[in-house]
Amino acid sequence: MKKLEKYSLEFSCKTTPKLLYTLISTPEGLSRWFADSVLLVDDVYHFKWEGSEQLAKLVQKKDNEFVQFQWLDDFHKDHLLEMRILNEPVSSEVALAITDHAEPSDMDFSHRLWATQVKRLQRLFNA
Repeated sequence: MKKLEKYSLEFSCKTTPKLLYTLISTPEGLSRWFADSVLLVDDVYHFKWEGSEQLAKLVQKKDNEFVQFQWLDDFHKDHLLEMRILNEPVSSEVALAITDHAEPSDMDFSHRLWATQVKRLQRLFNA
């Protein structure tokens, strides 16, 4: 098995921390931008994309600040997906910081995939 490398990305979001937190922490919110559908069954999130499914547990969260998911498949074992809300109180700017893992050969693809997904998220603020 190849080694996964940790990386972080940051995206500006023209919204409130409360709304952004709802979109990154609830099955309903996540299914609007992150996956085709998200179900929560017995504390396990079922993420579905075009015929594939991944399971994850929400291992840590803090309202309006961050969520951390632990993927339950062997390939991602011991690697967390974190989505953190960065809030600058003086300027009221809000950003979403994502920390994820990918194989070195897939790093560019992973960055582009996150950029595409977050664009879907950002469109929700202008709807």
